[in-house]
Amino acid sequence: MEKEAHLSAAYPFWPRLTPEEREAILGSCVEMTYEKGSGIHRSDMTCRGALLLLSGTLRAYILSEEGREVTLFRIHAGESCVLSASCLLDAIVFDIFIDAAADARALVIPTSVLHPIMERNPYVGLYLYKQATERFSDVMWTMQQILFMGVDRRVAIFLWDELTRQEGPVLKITHDELARNIGSAREVVTKVLRYFSEEGIVQLKRGRLEVLDREKLRALL
Repeated sequence: MEKEAHLSAAYPFWPRLTPEEREAILGSCVEMTYEKGSGIHRSDMTCRGALLLLSGTLRAYILSEEGREVTLFRIHAGESCVLSASCLLDAIVFDIFIDAAADARALVIPTSVLHPIMERNPYVGLYLYKQATERFSDVMWTMQQILFMGVDRRVAIFLWDELTRQEGPVLKITHDELARNIGSAREVVTKVLRYFSEEGIVQLKRGRLEVLDREKLRALL
């Protein structure tokens, strides 16, 4: 029942499924755990299926030929991701990588089960394409930040977003992880954080930082 509660709360199409379709999803849906840094989806891996995150954080990104990572969006507990089942969506033709940004736990609906349901039930297909469209809106926002915003503002936006999702002012993140999340170089991010530290906005510690002045941080957004 707990599994069905998670699925019905996350997927608006759940009431529109037939009893047989619900039974097929519940019978095939598996709970997976991922350690921080482990790869969940990439072009050379089998298409896993639709993923519902129960705890932790996932990071979706693209990789340049030079090996530079650009984070497109992050997936948090309670959110689902259909791009991990991109083989279901013909319009998606670029490679996307999804890694665990923190230890994570998720429910996965296999593609082999979801695809025939999607073909028969239009509510499922509409939801998958709608969510993919919303994720691409996140991608466009990320590209706008990279192209038109200074690194200091991008760092401030990221820190502020993380603060609003947790309790307490301490963020467990390294300079390298922060740089990958905003699509910048670690050296540049380090300089920005040192400036924030000198201004009394943050206090830097090994593997984490503490936001000291939320108002000063918000003024940079």
